[in-house]
Amino acid sequence: MEQRFTNSLIKIVPKWVQHLQSSQEEAVLFVYPQHLVSFLLFLRDYTNTQCKQLIDITAIDNPSRSSRFQVVYQLLSVQYNARIRVKSCIDEVTPISSATGVFSCAAWWEREVWDMFGIFFYDHPDLRRILTDYGFQGHPLRKDFPLTGYVEVRYDDSEKRVITEAVEISQEFRYFDFSTPWETLKRTD
Repeated sequence: MEQRFTNSLIKIVPKWVQHLQSSQEEAVLFVYPQHLVSFLLFLRDYTNTQCKQLIDITAIDNPSRSSRFQVVYQLLSVQYNARIRVKSCIDEVTPISSATGVFSCAAWWEREVWDMFGIFFYDHPDLRRILTDYGFQGHPLRKDFPLTGYVEVRYDDSEKRVITEAVEISQEFRYFDFSTPWETLKRTD
């Protein structure tokens, strides 16, 4: 969406929006957490946006900030062929309102964010773990999640039962080489 449009959007609902960023020709609107659901409802129903599809909900963890988490909503307007990204910043203990009343598909993604980051969504109809086991301790996508000291549950064919083993991830497995074999080839023109 163009800059003029997003500026006019901020003028319509100024108390809901903290500030605006532009990222690769997409509008990124930072919204106060207490106004998030109202703003999502506005973007869905407003004639000049018509963001009828919620594409994704995810989170960003930055432990050095006082508002540690950014909850990110990706919206799509098919009518205007545009995307809007809505972010809301919260700390570890502050819950955020569920968007399932606005977009029913939000239920799955909010469960995923709860499971991976530990961000609590109040008024969620079924907030429980979705990707980890029920007895799993912690939230794996938090930056402070430890790399050692947890257990792995797996089925052992030789014993014909489920066994529990301690897991320790060595640091050498966390080394990533981002070069590809295609970068070493010389180009012939």
